[in-house]
Amino acid sequence: MNEPITSRQNARIKEAAKLRDARQRKKQRRFLIDGVREIGRALDAGIEVDEAFVCPTLCSADEARALTGRFAPETIYEVTPDVFEKLCFGDRTEGIVVAASTPQRTLEQLQLPEHPLVAVLVGLEKPGNVGAILRTADGAGVDAVIIADGTTDLFNPNTVRASIGTVFSPNIATATTDEALTQLRAWQLPIVAARPQAKQLYTEFDYRSGAAIALGSEADGLARTWQQPDIQGVRLRMKGIADSLNVSVTAGILFYEAQRQRATEY
Repeated sequence: MNEPITSRQNARIKEAAKLRDARQRKKQRRFLIDGVREIGRALDAGIEVDEAFVCPTLCSADEARALTGRFAPETIYEVTPDVFEKLCFGDRTEGIVVAASTPQRTLEQLQLPEHPLVAVLVGLEKPGNVGAILRTADGAGVDAVIIADGTTDLFNPNTVRASIGTVFSPNIATATTDEALTQLRAWQLPIVAARPQAKQLYTEFDYRSGAAIALGSEADGLARTWQQPDIQGVRLRMKGIADSLNVSVTAGILFYEAQRQRATEY
């Protein structure tokens, strides 16, 4: 274990604290993970921890203490509560924050079963929505998630937190819209796009032989690129004055409808 760090002005602490900023995450090719559950899931997924900042005063729960045993000794830095406060975010007080190397998540790395269910998140701008959808996709048994033309980086701290660590799954990839569409067509997957103006209801689409479900941002929806002849639009029935739902809610409805249909087949 390294020497304890007692100053907020320590160079290592200052560099780690910069990882709250997207530009610094890109520059350093690292990101922060706060929370015992999220860190544990990152380790389970093979994420490489560069530095583990542990506050002994706060790290009192059995789960937290057990987690410290999974770090390489040379990566561990004990810090005071004051220093830890500079690194943690939100109301997390579990006593561990890590700086981890950003993994590459490409389409070529995805491994799909026969008749897969794939989610495509196009141009989503809110990290909380991305994280919530990843969490729902995990619960609904979605086989892969493609982040197409994302406007927030995949390992934004709010995405990590909202996903409760499911963001670390190896079945998530980033790509451009053109790359995503090319790959979906290569897989010969039917593509269904959530659009409020579509004529077909989401329950009328057959997901049993595999499908790719595309969802756009709440501000702009899906671009014209996703309105091609081989892409089927579907809508949810809206009975109030609102013309659409939060994208994470829409995703959950579509994913679980697909799961309901597929439960009798696979």
